[in-house]
Amino acid sequence: MAFMKTTALAAAAAMSATMSFAQDVTLRFQHFVSPLSANPTHFMQPWADKIEADSNGRIKVELYPFMQLGGSAANQYDLIRDGAIDGGWVIPGYQPGRFPEAEAMELPFMVTKSGEEASIAAWRFTQKHLADDFSDVHLIAAHMHGPGLVHKKGAAIATVEDFKGLKLRGPSRAATLLLDKLGATPIGMPVPAFPEALAKGVVDGGVITWEMSPSLKLDDLTDSHTDVAGEKSLYNLYFIWAMNKAKYESLPDDLKAVVDANSGEFASAWAGRAHDQGDVTGRAAMEEAGNEIAEISEAETARIKALGKDVTAEWISEMSAKGLDAETLVKDARDFVDQAVALGGS
Repeated sequence: MAFMKTTALAAAAAMSATMSFAQDVTLRFQHFVSPLSANPTHFMQPWADKIEADSNGRIKVELYPFMQLGGSAANQYDLIRDGAIDGGWVIPGYQPGRFPEAEAMELPFMVTKSGEEASIAAWRFTQKHLADDFSDVHLIAAHMHGPGLVHKKGAAIATVEDFKGLKLRGPSRAATLLLDKLGATPIGMPVPAFPEALAKGVVDGGVITWEMSPSLKLDDLTDSHTDVAGEKSLYNLYFIWAMNKAKYESLPDDLKAVVDANSGEFASAWAGRAHDQGDVTGRAAMEEAGNEIAEISEAETARIKALGKDVTAEWISEMSAKGLDAETLVKDARDFVDQAVALGGS
C-alpha cells in the first residue's frame, strides 16, 4: 500500500513537472500604428504566428496596436526595458540624442529604396556598432522601411526652392536636418500625430513612406506625393523589434531557441520586405485617389544630394566632437548597404 502511494505521488510529481515545463507563455508586444499597415500585416502578425507554430502552441504573441497598453511611441524602448510590456516596435530616433550611432543609418541618401536591402544593412551595422546601446533589451530585429518621400497639400515638389517656407513633419533628427537645409520648417513628431497635424493645418505635409499613406488617410489629407530620382532614398528610418530582457531570459532553453530562430538578419530582412510590400499597395491607393504622383528631376535631385552631403559632413563633425568615430560609422553604414545590394536582398 505504501509502495502504491509512493508511486502515485511520484507519478503526480512527474506530471506536475511536465505540465510546468509545457506551460504556455503569452508575450504582449505593442506598436503605435494601425494593425492594417504594412509592418503589422506582413511582418508582426506572421512573425507572431510563426513563433506560435514553431513552439507547438507554447508561445502566444499578442499584438497591441496604437499603444493600447499605454505609454507613447517616444518612450516605447523604456516600456520594454522596464517590463511594462514584453516587447514591441521602437524607433530610436524618437528620442533624439539617446542613440546617436544609429543615426548614421538614417543620414540622407544612405540606403537604397529597397526596405529589405536597407534592413540587412541595418542588422549588420547594429551587430557591429549598436550592441552596447541596446544591451538592456533583447534585440530580435533591426530594420528600415522603404523610400521616404514628401507628401503635402497642394502641388508636388519640383525644385529645391519649392521647399522654402513649408512646415513639414519629420520623424528623426537626420530627416529634420535635411528639411531645414532645404529651406522648410521641420516639425518633429511621431507618426500617430501626423494626420491630426495635417487636418488642423499645423503642418503643410511631411516625409513618410508610401506604405503608411492609406492608414494615415493621406489620400484625403494631402494632394501630392513626391520622390527623388535615383536608387537612393531621400531619408530612411531605423527601427528595432525588441523584447524585455528578463522575460526572454525566463524562457526555457527550447523556447529561447524558437525566438532565436526567428531573430537576427532573417527577421530584419523580413521586416524590410513587409515595408516593400506595403509601398506597392500604398502607392496604388494614392494613384487611385487621383493624387499627384511626382518624381523630382535628376538635376534637382543632385542639388538635394549636395545638401544631404552637407548634413552628413556636419553630423560627422558633431558626433566626432562628442567622442564618436563618426567617419567610421558612416563608412561602415555605406559598406553594409553595398553588401546588401550585392546580395540583392535575402
